[in-house]
Amino acid sequence: MARVLLGISVVFLMGCAQKDWIDRTLATENVTGAWTGLLGPSGCSRDVRLDLQQEGSKVTGVGVVFVSNDRFPIQGSVAGDVFTFKSLRGSTSGELTVSGDDMKGRILWGCGNTPVLLHRVEATPRTEAPPR
Repeated sequence: MARVLLGISVVFLMGCAQKDWIDRTLATENVTGAWTGLLGPSGCSRDVRLDLQQEGSKVTGVGVVFVSNDRFPIQGSVAGDVFTFKSLRGSTSGELTVSGDDMKGRILWGCGNTPVLLHRVEATPRTEAPPR
């Protein structure tokens, strides 16, 4: 009888075990590369580029807003298909959903929390400055 109760207890406890920490740490999308697109609504829109390097779920890189040629180092992570990042200067942050070679979401920057759609244009990030 004790073995039956022990078996039932183990099965019950396995059903209660959380796997959320695993889901949060798995990176199912790879964001390494160069991504370009349009940031912000009309009247405040800017061409933007993110050069990203991913190792596991950690992401580092550089963002560039072209009209002002504002370059900002970024640090972030990928969990599932969601890429989140912050500028190391603290002025910019974002949360984007990754689908293959496209990212869509919102970025907080000079014009507020604005929509963005990015497309991967290169599979490897650039290390040199973008053309002016």
